[in-house]
Amino acid sequence: MNEKLQAEFEKATGYELTDDHIERNRLLLGIDVPNPDDEQIHTASIDNIRTFAFGCGNDNPLHCDPEYAAGTRWGSVIAPNMMAGSINKPLKGDPLDPEIKKQQKGVFRGIHVFISGGEWTFYRPIYPGDTIFSFKALESLEVQPSEFAGRKVNRITRVVKINQRSEIVGVYRYREILTERKTAVKKGKYLEIEPARYSDQDIARIDEIYANDRPRGADTWYFEDVKEGESLRPSVSGPLTVSDVITFHAGGYGWVPYGLRVGRLWHKNRQRIPAFYIKNESGIPDVAQRLHWDSQWARAIGNPIAYDYGVMRENYLYRYLSDLAGDDGWVYSTYDEIRKFNYIGDTQFIEGSVIGKRQEHGLHLVDVKVSMTNQRGEETVRCKATIALPCRSGSPVILPEAPDDLRRRAVSMWTRHCELTQRSKTG
Repeated sequence: MNEKLQAEFEKATGYELTDDHIERNRLLLGIDVPNPDDEQIHTASIDNIRTFAFGCGNDNPLHCDPEYAAGTRWGSVIAPNMMAGSINKPLKGDPLDPEIKKQQKGVFRGIHVFISGGEWTFYRPIYPGDTIFSFKALESLEVQPSEFAGRKVNRITRVVKINQRSEIVGVYRYREILTERKTAVKKGKYLEIEPARYSDQDIARIDEIYANDRPRGADTWYFEDVKEGESLRPSVSGPLTVSDVITFHAGGYGWVPYGLRVGRLWHKNRQRIPAFYIKNESGIPDVAQRLHWDSQWARAIGNPIAYDYGVMRENYLYRYLSDLAGDDGWVYSTYDEIRKFNYIGDTQFIEGSVIGKRQEHGLHLVDVKVSMTNQRGEETVRCKATIALPCRSGSPVILPEAPDDLRRRAVSMWTRHCELTQRSKTG
């Protein structure tokens, strides 16, 4: 690391994970607040659905080919369900209690945050023309020891995604790990990992898996045909490149809350959140999250190489699961644990098996487990998921219903949004 970058690193790592910040953040527990995030995408369209899918390596014609999708049970292109996490128009609502809001100022400033996994439950498809809003609440916050960083905060946030009809599209619970940058660097247990290198034979092995990896499509997977314990077809994702990260952003991910900004917007964002910008080796204030494409900065933070966003692998898992489900199935829920970093150059080999099948609330459900293992033989992600399948009797998959209390909450939040929107129009 050169002297300029070293100086900026020392500034950036001066922030501490304090008990005061932890206790102030606890004040948010259980409070539903409208999500004001102004994402790059507010409303789904044929084009941005296709762009997002491609950014996740997903070429399923159900998402990408309007002519094909028109002949399916959905009658149209639909978004990959997990795209709900990247679509958001600000939801209007009553403000947070002023005293609680005041207590959040500066909380966890300069602290390193990464996603360690999440849980999705999907209730409705997203069609072109659907606008997505959301509200969220902090569900839990725990302090634990960390081998990587001394101690860490584990935080779970629940996000409820709704459409313009106040229908719940999906519910996302994501787990964050918060650590001090300086402590993580001192531990530095991953710093000896070497970048992956590939021979032509290695690439040929990966190509062979890709060549046999395709969506099930109209080849319906019936509930009666599923056997507990059966292995699912293998898949692969990678090798990971910086281009993959850029393409994922281009598909719509990562606009807020911090955001990547250019020109005048870069200037304005630096005034809003100065701690997020750390000078690079050329003296230019650049985003702290560049550790996802700048290996020199990643190493300064305590990792040997730049690495992916955990959300990228969650979307790769969804691609795998929706390919399995086929046009007539429905990926009902996913729960994943991100256990290792996925460094630039790493390849993720995907495999899974059926662990159970059951009937519940009129749904015919298949439970599967899926894992991602890198070229070093390390399991980097494990996932449990549930897929709803049709029956050979001709019964189509019905869509699941969200819990009654959550649906009532969604209607209440949407009603208030409409009231405030109308009030702003009338003055």
